Amino acid sequence: MSIRDLPAAMVGAKPGVRSDIGAKVIERWNPDVRAAAEDDAEASISVLDVIGQDWWGEGVTAKRVAAALRQIGKRDVVVNINSPGGDFFEGLAIYNTLREHPAKVTVKILGLAASAASVIAMAGDEVLIGRAGFLMIHNTWVVAAGDRHALREVADWLEPFDSASVDIYAARTGLDGKKLGQMLDRETWIGGQSAVDQGFADSLLAADEVSASARQEGEARVRAEKKFDLLAARAGLSRGAAREILAELKGGKPGAAPSGTQDAAVIEEVQNLLKSMKSI
Repeated sequence: MSIRDLPAAMVGAKPGVRSDIGAKVIERWNPDVRAAAEDDAEASISVLDVIGQDWWGEGVTAKRVAAALRQIGKRDVVVNINSPGGDFFEGLAIYNTLREHPAKVTVKILGLAASAASVIAMAGDEVLIGRAGFLMIHNTWVVAAGDRHALREVADWLEPFDSASVDIYAARTGLDGKKLGQMLDRETWIGGQSAVDQGFADSLLAADEVSASARQEGEARVRAEKKFDLLAARAGLSRGAAREILAELKGGKPGAAPSGTQDAAVIEEVQNLLKSMKSI
């Protein structure tokens, strides 16, 4: 169990309701932020993607984290985080999984730990954050379908999850639950030093532990496409429709990989589409 006295989180799901990521968070997330280097002797887990399985079968899930911990065994583990959040309920499951690890869990917030990822970060026995890093906390954010009666039921069903978040943040920080509830209500962004000052983190990461260097052009294209797909899903587009738009931009079939100057042009077009969709 955790060295700290951290509360367990309830995990649940409801038909017709899915957790989602806000457009502002997707826009602010920089996937290029990662650990500058990893010690081969250090047991580590990377949370550098959306929480929950995405369209590509990727994303960080409780199943994958549990599998990694089984491989690590009863050793100390470092969890590197740079994530916009995602499936809040999957995030709670990952939090529980890390909380139950029998050895020390050190969390390093390299860039962004938003929404579900901020809850995961609270599972650390020690939490470190980059000076330029951010935590973002808010009420459970979902997309739901149904009439007014169904939506009232969803709102009532969500309330205990917001209370669970408050309990988790309060156990970490010692802040008053009412104050934390107000912070969740207004969606609060907490910078590195402020996170330390308020108790969300224990100390700042050394500057040389974080890298934000640009990746190869091909990786940049994939990253831009992935951001586009996340926003397209929020706009109600199917994956097929989103792929068709990208295929038109590339001038080829869905999944076709452009190269050279065309690759750079596609990245620019996708980024322009992201900007036009971020207010959705």
